[in-house]
Amino acid sequence: MSPLADRIRPTSLKDFIGQKHILDKEKILYKSIKSGDIFSMIFWGPPGSGKTTLARVIANEIKCDYLEFSAVNAKIAELKKIFEDVRNKRRAGHKKVVVFVDEIHRFNKAQQDSLLPYVETGDIILIGATTENPSFEIISYLLSRTRVFTLNQLSNEELKQIVDRALKNKQIGLGNYKVKFKDDALDYLIEGSNGDSRIILNALEAGVHIASNSKKEVVFNKKLVEEALQRRSLMYDRVGEEHYNTISAFIKSMRASNADAALYYLARMVEAGEDPLFIARRMVIFASEDIGMAQPTALVVANEVFKACDTIGYPECQINLAHGVVYLALAKKDRTACDSYFKALKDVKTLGNLPIPLNIRNAPTDLMKELGYGKGYAPYTKESLLPEKLKGKRYYIQRKGEEPKN
Repeated sequence: MSPLADRIRPTSLKDFIGQKHILDKEKILYKSIKSGDIFSMIFWGPPGSGKTTLARVIANEIKCDYLEFSAVNAKIAELKKIFEDVRNKRRAGHKKVVVFVDEIHRFNKAQQDSLLPYVETGDIILIGATTENPSFEIISYLLSRTRVFTLNQLSNEELKQIVDRALKNKQIGLGNYKVKFKDDALDYLIEGSNGDSRIILNALEAGVHIASNSKKEVVFNKKLVEEALQRRSLMYDRVGEEHYNTISAFIKSMRASNADAALYYLARMVEAGEDPLFIARRMVIFASEDIGMAQPTALVVANEVFKACDTIGYPECQINLAHGVVYLALAKKDRTACDSYFKALKDVKTLGNLPIPLNIRNAPTDLMKELGYGKGYAPYTKESLLPEKLKGKRYYIQRKGEEPKN
């Protein structure tokens, strides 16, 4: 028999618990599912939040074929062969096919590129699942052809609903057992699951098997919950929810200039076997995003830490990581450059490609010169070089001592 978490997966939207922020009846995803006009998408969220289940629900709701792969062991040649077969069937009038790729961030660039032709033509409806930020782990071409939906960690109330459903279902759940929770054992179980529906259901099933008597009576107390969870406290899981929590705490500790806390969370990640390049990449981003112009050498240090991790690897590179973490944590902080860029980006998205002033345009031909391209250009000028509509606009306000020396 398959695990409880797999047996009681919902097969329809009405039975799906959680993620109301994307599945409310007024939301585009819900409407698309109900209309059958579905599109390729990426689900980004922690383990146990329902990414795989929702992909299966979508395929079931729109009554299409469903293929499921894990990026960990899928090979390009095999995928291309399958996708070509799907393409031929689709062009022969076959129904839609949803292709679910779990841990899509594990695909390298070439593997992700191989999906593009089939996504672009609509031969497959791609649903990728990832615990990593798609902006960093999914190639831009694939991102531009999909919609990203963020799935949140399940709330305590949603986890209680999942437990309740499992305990009431006599066909495929635990409804044939008389399960009771003593004192605050249920709350303890929920806390120990850390928002992961799989963890709570697996622990529930384990507890029933451990403590069930001849009358199928089970009383959960804290001790049984601990035994079922096989731990007393939260553990770091490189592909689990604590992966999110720990890297978040790590970044926020450096941002707060708290070197002690930053080193502690670094040690947790290193001890758990986290990829050192994952940690170092976040440090490189942090150096520009949170330190920026206050201490520009931070980016140099962060890049050198990344190189050291790439060259040396564990266990020695943990020393380089610690060195870099202390430097970044104690560095002065300034988000001005980062924030200024996003202000400029907002104008680009809002106003589009405004005409570039003629005097700073490239003028490689006589015709372009006759049209005024490059005319009046001065290499060192106080003149605003922004498009006419944005003349005088300031994105970056220089701090004292940063003024360029012309």
